[in-house]
Amino acid sequence: MYILHCLATHCMMIKFIITLNILLLTLQCYCQVSIITPKPHQIKWHDAELGAIFHYDLHVFDGIRYGQGNNRINPFEDYNIFNPTNLNTDQWVQAAKAAGCKFAILTATHETGFGLWQSDVNPYCLKSVKWRDGKGDIVQDFVNSCRKYGLQPGIYVGIRWNSLLGIHNFKVQGDGEFAVNKQAWYKRFCEKMVKELCTRYGDLFMIWFDGGADDPRGDGPDVEPIVNQYQPNCLFYHNVDRADLRWGGSETGTVGYPCWSTFPYPFSHSNNTDKKKDHTQLQKHGDADGQYWVPAMADAPLRGINGRHEWFWEPNDEENIHSVDDLMEMYEMSVGRNATLILGLTPDPTGLMPIGDTERLKEWGNEIKRRFGTPLTRTQGKEKILTLKLDKEVPVEYCIIQENIIQGERIRQYEIEAKVNGKWQLMCKGESVGHKRIERFEPVTTKEVRLTVLQSIAQPDITNFSIYATTR
Repeated sequence: MYILHCLATHCMMIKFIITLNILLLTLQCYCQVSIITPKPHQIKWHDAELGAIFHYDLHVFDGIRYGQGNNRINPFEDYNIFNPTNLNTDQWVQAAKAAGCKFAILTATHETGFGLWQSDVNPYCLKSVKWRDGKGDIVQDFVNSCRKYGLQPGIYVGIRWNSLLGIHNFKVQGDGEFAVNKQAWYKRFCEKMVKELCTRYGDLFMIWFDGGADDPRGDGPDVEPIVNQYQPNCLFYHNVDRADLRWGGSETGTVGYPCWSTFPYPFSHSNNTDKKKDHTQLQKHGDADGQYWVPAMADAPLRGINGRHEWFWEPNDEENIHSVDDLMEMYEMSVGRNATLILGLTPDPTGLMPIGDTERLKEWGNEIKRRFGTPLTRTQGKEKILTLKLDKEVPVEYCIIQENIIQGERIRQYEIEAKVNGKWQLMCKGESVGHKRIERFEPVTTKEVRLTVLQSIAQPDITNFSIYATTR
């Protein structure tokens, strides 16, 4: 008996040592991993989840369908066509808020070069029109409305194209000393406009440069230091050196899966990138091993069916508004894939959001609340296995997983199971989680669901694991 006791004790010691070694090896692996984390102002990007961008420019008023190619090269003969007699930015922002948007962006200037504010730098602005006796400032109205209704205001600055000044893809057209001097002047001109926009309207959520702001060492203006100085907490999107977020690779309102917030480069577009990598795939998916936090943005216009894809109001597009089902698919394939979704909205020539658009936005917001507003139950924790239990069996169709991204993206593989007839049944598997992962699976009747983290680069830190009833 004594010998058997000693053997049993010896075996237990060996088992303990093996377990301890495994734990030490796991800890060592965790300690060796460099975990990339977001900057504080990037956290608000993730938390917002859904925003709107309002496009408004001279060609909204010309009565013909927008042609981007022509608009970039043909200046408007009469800019006094700009006359929104009922302009109401409160109504715009209320429409966005009804959808659930947490921020809104306005095209302060787009490809015509016309500015929607009282610029002392750009004479081609609201000072030059008869509307409101040349004293209108839509940027100011818009920012005021955002703050009134609790949305974070952002500004979109178009400097890549300017049909009035003959700027094409940042570059002054022509050759010789004249073009060289005008290029230098245009760079200073853009920098001064950006300073105006950064200093007149309070704290901004984002400065978005249309097509980027190019290379300050080449044809592009040096705008990043201006934004850093006057809007230090503002998201910067983007130039060849820096992007606080990245375009998700399409204008469908969706991103690929997996979608990581990390990226190989601190900038988002293809110039200066490693030619060995497929940049289109990187934009859609990110890079799990990337050394920079550059999260994804998905964007799409509300008026985007039947072959239309309109960022600006155009005549005869009232029947081309995405359905609620379309919008929910976008939501689940963007917000539900660790991206932030931006929807393009189109005020009309009177200065109002059309009624069909506002009604659809309200319907969409209500459907988001219906599906995801109230979980059946939820939990959180730093364990690799989290289990949700209900008092009785109910049909379940969705779950949501969220990581504490302040600590980085740690999860690399996971699975969701439901207990059915006393046995665990696999519902789905996944890779990236990040700020939010929405998983939809075939409805199952259960009262117990569990999440198992199969692989992670450090201890999982899950802030939300929740389940939702079937919607079918």
